[in-house]
Amino acid sequence: MTERGKKMFQPDYRNIVKCARNQEASRLPLYEHIVSFKKIGEIEGKDLPSLYEGDDRDIHEFFRVYCNFFREHGYDTVCFEECIGEIMPGSGALGDCRVTPVIQDGDDFRNYPWEEIPELYFKKFSRYFKALRDEMPAGMKAVGGVGNGIFECVQELTSYQGLCYISADDEELYRALFKKVGETNLKIWKRFMEEFSDVFCVLRFGDDLGYKNNTLLSTDDTKNLIFPQYKSIVDLVHSYNKPFLLHSCGKIFSVMDDLIEKVGIDAKHSNEDQIAPFPVWVEKYGDRIGNFGGIDMNFICWASKAEMKEYIHDVIRKCTGHGGFAIGTGNSIPDYVPTENYLDMIEIVREYRGE
Repeated sequence: MTERGKKMFQPDYRNIVKCARNQEASRLPLYEHIVSFKKIGEIEGKDLPSLYEGDDRDIHEFFRVYCNFFREHGYDTVCFEECIGEIMPGSGALGDCRVTPVIQDGDDFRNYPWEEIPELYFKKFSRYFKALRDEMPAGMKAVGGVGNGIFECVQELTSYQGLCYISADDEELYRALFKKVGETNLKIWKRFMEEFSDVFCVLRFGDDLGYKNNTLLSTDDTKNLIFPQYKSIVDLVHSYNKPFLLHSCGKIFSVMDDLIEKVGIDAKHSNEDQIAPFPVWVEKYGDRIGNFGGIDMNFICWASKAEMKEYIHDVIRKCTGHGGFAIGTGNSIPDYVPTENYLDMIEIVREYRGE
């Protein structure tokens, strides 16, 4: 029994798997793409960022606290990924305009140490995935894996603006970037699935393809340059009999049919109300893929608990009966989301489930 006298929550990762395979689960699962280490540490009274950066003993303690947070708060799975962009030599241009892109022309591309990247990835991150395996609570598995998709990894090296210049100035280089990043990422994914697929029940990466009005690249470039690289990874995941979840922000309706029919994604996450409320995504695609998300992150930041309850119940009512879905924010829980609001969201969903 818990300290509140309630029956202890028993996680079952199969609920998330059902949703990813577009089947309604017996219990509506909670899901987050990311919950910041600092936020969980604040709730649990632990300095998780410092533990994460520590030695092997610290890292095991990190995962003990981290995994138990999800179990204690009614999640069936743990979200966890390690991002390729973090270890790519000279990366950082994706999210910081002050970083000079490491690839600006053909010579930069040819001289870049592509072959080193897979080994760099596992040298840095294997111990985290091993510790995650060791500390995983009974009944749970992880959702995540190798973070960053093809588009994000290209931008890590070129920046978005730099990539646009390359597309105009050197079409051969522009196309070669996506192909090379795709080949490199697939090498990482192959080894990752061999060594760590047992820890994960749903595999995913995040690749923000859009903004408020459309895709960031043209529809044709998105379909022809990015999606073939996706398909190799999705096919690999499927060969292990695991579903694949794509996280992508933005208005990407123009490419969703290709993502479903040609790439073969099983589920999709990310929504914001100014683009389309979650029930719109479910109405459009709930007959073909699972949908994860639901609650606009901006709304979570300012809404009262009463407003949140009305909103969440409305989302659940509109989505029930339209395929598999898991509920949480439409993006993530970064440091700035008020802790009380995040916990209110969880409590409302758990009360709806009768817990």
